[in-house]
Amino acid sequence: MELTGAQALIKSLEMEGVEVVFGLPGGAILPVYDPLLDSSIRHVLVRHEQGAGHAAEGYAQVTGRPGVAMVTSGPGATNIVTPLMDAMMDSVPLVVVSGQVPTTAIGTDAFQETAITSITMGITKHNWLVTDPADLPRVVAEAFHVATSGRPGPVLVDVPKDVSNARTSWYWPSADDLDLPGYRLPRAPEPGLVRRAAELLLGAERPVLYVGGGVIKAEASEALRRLVDLSGAPVVTTLMARGAFPDDDPRCLGMPGMHGTWTATTAMQRADLLVALGSRFDDRVTGKVATFAPGAKVVHVDVDPAEIGKVRRADVGIVADCKVAIEALCEALEELGSTPEGRARPGTPAASRPDLGPWHAQLAKWRQAHPLRYEQTQGGPLKPQFVVETLRELSPPDTVVVTGVGQHQMWASQYWRFAEPRTWVTSGGAGTMGFAVPAALGAKVGRPDRTVWAIDGDGCFQMTAQELVTATAERIPVKVAILNNAYLGMVRQWQELFYEERYSEVYLSPDLPDYVQWAEAMGCRAFRVESPEEVAPTIEKANEIDDRPVVIDFRTDAFEKVYPMVPAGASNDEIIEGPAQGEGGR
Repeated sequence: MELTGAQALIKSLEMEGVEVVFGLPGGAILPVYDPLLDSSIRHVLVRHEQGAGHAAEGYAQVTGRPGVAMVTSGPGATNIVTPLMDAMMDSVPLVVVSGQVPTTAIGTDAFQETAITSITMGITKHNWLVTDPADLPRVVAEAFHVATSGRPGPVLVDVPKDVSNARTSWYWPSADDLDLPGYRLPRAPEPGLVRRAAELLLGAERPVLYVGGGVIKAEASEALRRLVDLSGAPVVTTLMARGAFPDDDPRCLGMPGMHGTWTATTAMQRADLLVALGSRFDDRVTGKVATFAPGAKVVHVDVDPAEIGKVRRADVGIVADCKVAIEALCEALEELGSTPEGRARPGTPAASRPDLGPWHAQLAKWRQAHPLRYEQTQGGPLKPQFVVETLRELSPPDTVVVTGVGQHQMWASQYWRFAEPRTWVTSGGAGTMGFAVPAALGAKVGRPDRTVWAIDGDGCFQMTAQELVTATAERIPVKVAILNNAYLGMVRQWQELFYEERYSEVYLSPDLPDYVQWAEAMGCRAFRVESPEEVAPTIEKANEIDDRPVVIDFRTDAFEKVYPMVPAGASNDEIIEGPAQGEGGR
């Protein structure tokens, strides 16, 4: 069967099981858009290429399948650079197809030409410039394999216009046809290392399971629960791991680090063993590395060998898929005498393990003494934490929560209670403002059965709000809660605390733009809330609307800050609980 390169590309996407593509056409990619008319693939027409990338990320994060975006050459390709970088930092499987000028024009500074493979070399797992239409099926198969295997991440396939127009014979490659020299997937974990890790767990008096986003990527949440039962160790879940272990389990301490809970952060500092599972010792978690968890031995499990020892030396480093490694660790613990009830079989190594009762008792005391705090007074300014808690209480328990980046992101992570994985979508490593609205759109496309709330800041919202036009046109009924404090809030918080209240270029105005009118102009239902008494009734109204997007402009306290807080570059021991508690409080 003979096809054009464009037809072969679309058919290859179909062979990979792609159901939806987020994109925006232009000259160089135009040949590829023609066969889309005859394809089973749904295309979502975004209003900006950055929106296509973030929407594909949102889709990938809630489904576990690769998100796909398609853009044209030049500015179309450069506009999706930020989502590629975001996906690289957060290990999100993303496949981007970009158009390119004809091969004969490459290097001539042709109209809308840019060397996008060079630009994205450092922010993709791999990229391809296809110069022969016969290579397209193989390259697409390779791209999906690389994006989804090992440590997931973004890839880019750049297709010149003449390659799309040329004709070729159709085939679909077998696994043996893939040409990926040097690309090696991790093997099963070494049994000796796994046993050593299990022995360290059984010998620890103050263990902590330090759970990162890799647990969710590996679909390892059930295995993690078994590990917690067998080991008795408490769990901290990083920003990218929220939902990997249920927040309502008493062994879950919440999020650690710069804006984590006091107990989670301090537990890591006082631990004698950290078992890092799919986490990378990010600076927002460790604070000053030299003072991080000074008395702890480290077991580090990661699918990416480059992460082992990169920030913190591991006493036991295990390179493996998190699910496979956790299951192996559970088997080792059972062989050593641990039981699912957390007890030990007589006559086994587990029988002589330290009693974890005092550790859990200490954690419970810390929790009681150092809870998250805010005060919502009747008639007082509307607190953003109160908005998040009320949203949580009035939304279905399986709601998907998507955020932008800043104070609102931290409040959402702190005050929402997550019960299952893939219900939390955010930008972690890159910290990309403007992520929420398009990512929520993609999440809703991926999980149309779920309520999707985007909790956004007014600064973030202004960056990508145009994608609500996409949501309306495509009948994607996302819901957006804007925590409107009229500032770039996190920057203002730092200027207040560390720059003597010299507020340089952070004021945005609560009324410019008028978010209600703007949302209505984009086809949404919109509401404004200015008092605590209005919060619950308005959220209930929003939850009843399911035929179009909804936006609520919550006018929140402009000077509310996120606490706890570890100042940048400081030790986690210098955690600030809030203005009323002062520093530390130990």
